[in-house]
Amino acid sequence: MSLPLSTSAAHPGAPPLGFTLLLGLIMAIGPLSIDLYLPAFPQMAREFGVAGGQIQYTLSVYLLGLALGQALYGPLADKYGRKWPLLVGLALYIAAALLCAFAPSVGLLILARGLQALGGAAGAVITSSVVRDRYQGKAAASLFSTLILIIGVAPAIAPSLGTWLLTLLPWRMLFVALAVFAGAALVASALWLPETHPPSQRAGVRLRDTARVYGGLIARRAFIMYSLASGFTFGALFAYVSGSPFLFLQDLKTAPALYAVLFGVNALGMVMASQINRALLGRFEPAQISRWAGRALLSVGVVLLIAALLHGLSVPLLAALFFALMCCAGMLMPNNTALALSSVSERVGSAAALNGTIQMALGGLAGTVVGALGSTPLAVMGVIAVSAAGVLVCYQVARR
Repeated sequence: MSLPLSTSAAHPGAPPLGFTLLLGLIMAIGPLSIDLYLPAFPQMAREFGVAGGQIQYTLSVYLLGLALGQALYGPLADKYGRKWPLLVGLALYIAAALLCAFAPSVGLLILARGLQALGGAAGAVITSSVVRDRYQGKAAASLFSTLILIIGVAPAIAPSLGTWLLTLLPWRMLFVALAVFAGAALVASALWLPETHPPSQRAGVRLRDTARVYGGLIARRAFIMYSLASGFTFGALFAYVSGSPFLFLQDLKTAPALYAVLFGVNALGMVMASQINRALLGRFEPAQISRWAGRALLSVGVVLLIAALLHGLSVPLLAALFFALMCCAGMLMPNNTALALSSVSERVGSAAALNGTIQMALGGLAGTVVGALGSTPLAVMGVIAVSAAGVLVCYQVARR
């Protein structure tokens, strides 16, 4: 059973509220999977008797698993439609989340997180594909901004929710909660998600052509540059996400409750910026807004790096600069995705998958580098600054 919505390629009007909420529910799985268990990092390290960097690998492998998973789901979504690959992916996610909850060692936990990511990758690919199936250009960027408003609630409340749950339950129950949430998304998708990629558009799709299709997408300068800009944005974002528990909770001795509040406020900054972006789209092109936000992101990265080099970090300074970082990301993410996908007219699922793969690969790489360097302030700020510089380089190449 599906919502009685048309599956035509372009819809000039505003998207139905139920359609938008459903996509937001599916997309919220990603940030919840990343942010809910962040306050448990020190507790998990103590239980397994390992260094904090090893626990960080559970986040890095999740991002890398998302990258690989999206590369796999893209061709499947083009061949078999949007709905069934999503349902299969959500089922895998639920099983892997329960495996995380009962993992007896950090090694098995890392493996289970990888499987969880392979399942969760379906949601990232399918939602982007469905948006592109129905909307283009400014309309797509506006819908992505709306989705960020919806899913922004997840990272805003996830650390606080995780901190509260940890006062009542063991950290393992956080993964049970993720399985329950994904189960709700699976049921809702099965009942109400429309199939936006009809069989008539799948007839010429052959899975054995996947390498050729991806190669063709990589050769498109606009697509690959805006996708790389998205990836570098995610690199800056996940350097902050993976390093902030250790910066605040260990280095600066911040109370867990205050850290959760700061994390939530920063997430709301991203939501606020996404809605400002939506308003700006009425007057400016997505590429213009992205260039402005990219310059602001680089400024934030440089100031953070200088503060780390001078050992001048403090809770108020980090709170202000990380808030600015998240605001920049709130403008960059919807515009970069819309710009990348708007340059593609066919094999949209594969394009959305490759875009997501690049995002998560660079995000995972940034988190891995931060962990490998010991999550020191200099490591976190250095990765943020380099990632921000990468965003502007990509824009410059795209303009040429």
